Order: sequence, then structure tokens, then C-alpha cells
Amino acid sequence: MPAVQLLLLACLLGGVGARTAQFQKANDRSGRCQYTFSVASPSESSCPEQGQATLAIQDLQRDSSEQRATLESTKARLSSLEALLHRLTSGQPAGPLETQQGLQRELEALRREREQLETQTQELESAYSNLVRDKSALEEEKRRLQAENEDLARRLESSSQEVASLRRGQCPQAHSSSQDVPSGSREGCGELVWVGEPITLRTAETITGKYGVWMRDPQAAFPYTGETTWRIDTVGTDIRQVFEYDHIRQFTQGYPSKVHVLPRPLESTGAVVYRGSLYFQAAESRTVLRYDLRTETLKAEKEIPGAGYHGQFPYSWGGYTDIDLAVDEIGLWVIYSTEAAKGAIVLSKLNPETLELEQTWETNIRKQSVANAFIICGTLYTVSSYSSPDATVNFAYDTGTRSSKALTVPFKNRYKYSSMVDYNPLERKLFAWDNFNMVSYDIKLSRL
Repeated sequence: MPAVQLLLLACLLGGVGARTAQFQKANDRSGRCQYTFSVASPSESSCPEQGQATLAIQDLQRDSSEQRATLESTKARLSSLEALLHRLTSGQPAGPLETQQGLQRELEALRREREQLETQTQELESAYSNLVRDKSALEEEKRRLQAENEDLARRLESSSQEVASLRRGQCPQAHSSSQDVPSGSREGCGELVWVGEPITLRTAETITGKYGVWMRDPQAAFPYTGETTWRIDTVGTDIRQVFEYDHIRQFTQGYPSKVHVLPRPLESTGAVVYRGSLYFQAAESRTVLRYDLRTETLKAEKEIPGAGYHGQFPYSWGGYTDIDLAVDEIGLWVIYSTEAAKGAIVLSKLNPETLELEQTWETNIRKQSVANAFIICGTLYTVSSYSSPDATVNFAYDTGTRSSKALTVPFKNRYKYSSMVDYNPLERKLFAWDNFNMVSYDIKLSRL
């Protein structure tokens, strides 16, 4: 081998991994010139035997095959990825499976969007309904506040007149028969001199509401207020349902907050609510019951001695109105008649807890000759007709003087079938049930 080639080979081997290379020129044993070089192995401390070298070569070949297979696999995967990337970037359509999966994903997205739109629509409809309901409630509240303002103005005017009267030293005189006046307050009392036009608050929807009774508690006890309203439809033979309304707007719109089912059936339109209890006549009996509205239990019952019942001494319109309960500034009353009184109205003051009769008066007014009756400040008033559009409050019986007198205070039966007339001392109004309609009347009292 020429010297130059040997030198190049030495340089290459040295570049591969040898750290040093030695080149020598000398004569061999025969005297010929011979070039030699030596390179240190970078990894072997000694030269292996022939068998070991073979094994090493085989290991290297096996490792090389495995690496080649791995490389080929990697190249195949890379080619596949490059092809997919090219298809995606060039806008070529995907395969059937990919197309189906993409369409499925888009369909699911559209379904979610539709559900969101439906939910939003329902929320908008609900919000609109709430706005309409709130608008109606606000309008009703506005009417109620206007009525309260008018009532406050009237009371303020009355109070101013009383103050002026007191300043002039014109104090009201004591009642001429004070020994007969029941316990209670007669503050602001006087004789009924005017009844206003009826104001319709509600109309019953079914035949069972042709006649009935509606009421509020003038001395409301928790959880009730002066605004809580009760209603009973009294057409039928087994009357037990009492509808309760927390607010006036619920009553006028017909949405009861609760329905009581009485343990015993009720008769007539003479029921009242007072101090948290419902007082009513048990069907086909002369027994008056006290039903606690909060606990929904009977608290007391009392048979009214000798009282006619179930059509014996009703008002002129009928309806088994033999026993009529009433409330005024003084307390709880019962209006009825007996055989001994020969059909004349008998009036008794009741203990609201026990229903014991505390005091009784017998009038000279025939019960069946009048359409209805109510009590204001211890004075009994009667209505001449239940059907005439232009009826009158025609008699007054004063329990203080035990005397009666004729009156001609106009009273309108707008719907020509008034089956119930009661007085509410808290609101200073008359409540009535006139041919399916629940109405109220403003009133005026003269000063004592």
C-alpha cells in the first residue's frame, strides 16, 4: 500500500474514534522496507478471540435489524400522517367513518342549540306571564290604596269634627239606658244614615255560588290579618268547604290559599269570622259552633234555647236563615226567633269563647217580614227586600233603649237576590252576597 494511502487511512481511523495513531517505517526480517501503523481501540482493552468476535458481530447485526424495523415502522406512520395532513389541508373529503362522526357531532351541536332556544323561549313566556300577573296585582293594589286613602280622608274629617266638638265642650251624652248596654267599645258610633252604591268584588263561577257568605275578621289574630278573606258557597245539602284567601287580590281573582273542610256541615248564610274563629249554625239544628281556623278544630258549641231552625223562622228570602250570626264594635251576636216570641226577632249577645248567652232582647220586628239584618254599635238594622233594586234599611232596634223605629235609608240590590248582609266594624262597610256576586257598601253614621 503506498505511504500516502496508509497515511489517509490512519487519519480516517483516527477521526472515527482513535485518540492516537502511530506510523512507523522499518525493514522487516528479510530486509525489505515495511510501513506499519497502530491505532488504540476506544472501547476494547484487549483483542477478542475469534468466537467472541463472531458473537459481537451477530449482536450488532441483530440490533441493526431491530433498529431498521423500528425505523421502517416510524417512516410508515410518518407517511400516513403526512398523507392525512395533505388531505386536510388540500380540502379533500374525509372517509365514510370520519364523515359520519363529523355529521353526528354537528347534529348534537344543533340539538343543544335548539334546546337552549326552547329553554330561552319558555323563560321569556314565563317572564311575560309574571309581568302580566304583577301588572294586575299592582292595579288591584292601586285601587285598594285609593280606597284606603279615601277612607282615611273620611276618618280624618270625622276626627277633626270630633276634636272641634270637644273644644267647644259638646261632649257626647251618655246613653239614656246605660245599664242595658253590653260591654264593648262604642267609639265613633252613631245611627246609620246612608248606604252607598254596591261595589262588586267577585262573581261566583258555578251554581253553588248563587248564594253564600263572605267575611273578614275585624279582630284578626295571627297568622291572619284584616285582609284575610273567607268565602262559603251555601247551595247544597252537605256544605263543609270554607275557602281562605290570604290577600284581597287572591279573593278577587279566585285563587284560594287554603280550603278548610268543616267537621260538621253548615246551614244558612249566617256564618261570621271573629278573633280567629269561624262561627256557624250546624245543619238542621239550633246549635251554634265555634271552629278555630288556625288549629282546624271545634272549640265550642251551644244550643240556642228555643231557636227555630231549618226553615221555621227564616228571613223572607228563605235559605234556612233561621239563625244569623253577626259582629259589631261590641262583640258577637246571634239573631233568631222562637215560638215564645211568635216569630219576632230575638237578639242575644254571645260569649265568643264559650258561646254562652250573656244577654237577650226581644224585638217587635217580625223576622219573616224582612230580607236580612245586621248589627252596628249594638243597634239591629233590617233590610226591607232581598230582590227590589230600590230596597231600604227599614227598621232599627236599639239594645240600649230597647226600642225600635222605622227608617228609610236607601239600599240597592243591584243583582236582585241578596242572600247575606253583614257589617264589618274594622272596615266600616257592609258585606253582601247578591245573586252570585260578592259586593260591599260604604256607610255613614250620624254622630251621637
